[in-house]
Amino acid sequence: MVAPKHMYSEIPPTKIRNREEKFRKAKNIPFWHFIGNIIFPAMVKNRFYSLMYKGLENFEKRDKNFATVFYAPHNNWWDGMMGYITIYFILKKCGKFRMRLMIEEMNRFPLFQYIGCFPINKKSPQSAMKSLSYAADTLKDPDIVFWLFPQGIIRPPHYRPEVFQSGLAYMAKNAAKKFGGVNLIPASVNYTFLRQDRPEVLIEFGEPKIITNPDFDRKEFTHNLERDFENFMDKQQTDISHGDFEGYEYLYKEKLHWWRQIENKLKNIGINNKET
Repeated sequence: MVAPKHMYSEIPPTKIRNREEKFRKAKNIPFWHFIGNIIFPAMVKNRFYSLMYKGLENFEKRDKNFATVFYAPHNNWWDGMMGYITIYFILKKCGKFRMRLMIEEMNRFPLFQYIGCFPINKKSPQSAMKSLSYAADTLKDPDIVFWLFPQGIIRPPHYRPEVFQSGLAYMAKNAAKKFGGVNLIPASVNYTFLRQDRPEVLIEFGEPKIITNPDFDRKEFTHNLERDFENFMDKQQTDISHGDFEGYEYLYKEKLHWWRQIENKLKNIGINNKET
């Protein structure tokens, strides 16, 4: 079988399909969060050996008077789910928050409206601007946590140079102007095989950027975010490649199957003998 030549496209799906999408405002319905909090972790645990996180103390450094926008890479199908897992299972150590997440082609997943998601249609600049304006207005409450993919499209893993669209700068400028400020926190998400038979997820949170002054050039602001984010992700990748996992905590870790437990015992036989 021949591999696809164009696995990644520079053209957003809604523009390719040229379809109108009904705009749905985000809601937080407890019943649907209850369902999501069962299904999504089960899906992640079924595919990944563990999920580790680092840098939660940086989230505590935010200005608690403002909403928070996490901006993360978008490399695969799991990214949105990792945003959900982060907000409802990792950040619960710091409080209770409401999620906001933009989803392209959300007409395929309309129920996501009830767990804090809303659509973005990039068929036309006017349609996309409607979603961005709505996104900026949702940042008025400090318990809002927005999970954003500033690249705007799915990129290959470790794509360089990092390229952001203007949406993050637009949201930051409008939030600072209308609500006094906003917290921007980078989140580097790495999917990798370590010593197990299934991949593991490592999420690292960076230092918050507290934006209170709206008088900045959006193009220059975006460029600075790109370079800082690229350096931040490269640092995480370098740490992983050197086996440096200091500071990481497990959100969950799979229990070893019986055959892996036997394998570990067999491996330790020689080690234990040498020690004695």
